[in-house]
Amino acid sequence: MHQLLDQTIGHIACELPGATRVFHANRLDFCCGGDKTLREAMASRKIADPGPIVMALQELAGQQTLDGRDWRKASPGELIDHILTRFHDKHREDLPELIRLARRVEHVHRDHHACPRGLADHLAQMQQELESHMMKEEQVLFPMLRRVDAAQVPAPVAMMRFEHDQHGEALDRIDQLTTEITAPSDACNTWRGLYAGLRQLREDLMQHIHLENNILFISAQDLHAA
Repeated sequence: MHQLLDQTIGHIACELPGATRVFHANRLDFCCGGDKTLREAMASRKIADPGPIVMALQELAGQQTLDGRDWRKASPGELIDHILTRFHDKHREDLPELIRLARRVEHVHRDHHACPRGLADHLAQMQQELESHMMKEEQVLFPMLRRVDAAQVPAPVAMMRFEHDQHGEALDRIDQLTTEITAPSDACNTWRGLYAGLRQLREDLMQHIHLENNILFISAQDLHAA
């Protein structure tokens, strides 16, 4: 047990297939907070008993690797292609619909005590920031990494890490506006559909950041150090 507790949560997410599902279920940040040990991550969430989480992680040993493969063994180009199609394209597809649903929920249920007031505007701001971030990656950083032009990598990587932290803060704000994305018992189907989409967005964005922070960028920094 102690061996897992003293490993960083980002390392566990890379090393143990399926671990990200356990972290999502327990609200443990393995992307922006990937440099914390599992013990520290649980302490920050006020999880007193590590046993169930450690047992769940141990049961995952031997299962399929992340997204069906171990992305640490992929070339930068392969991982970049995966990030572009699995995450960049999906964020661009999902966010407009989530904004539309949020505006409808806020309009129809504006008098409900649990109405997520301000959610649509927050998602619209997230959309703008994500689009700007993804364009920087697509036009500047990713082409560098495809060329393995390590001498130019550190500054863009540092900027992307900083913006990833901001995306993590934006996800925290969604939790605040939605009671941790928990719909009230009398929520309509539109409201429930919105929250299902928000949970998927959170999972996708955290996975997206994890692959870049804990795998792609680490590889780039190792190349620069060499």
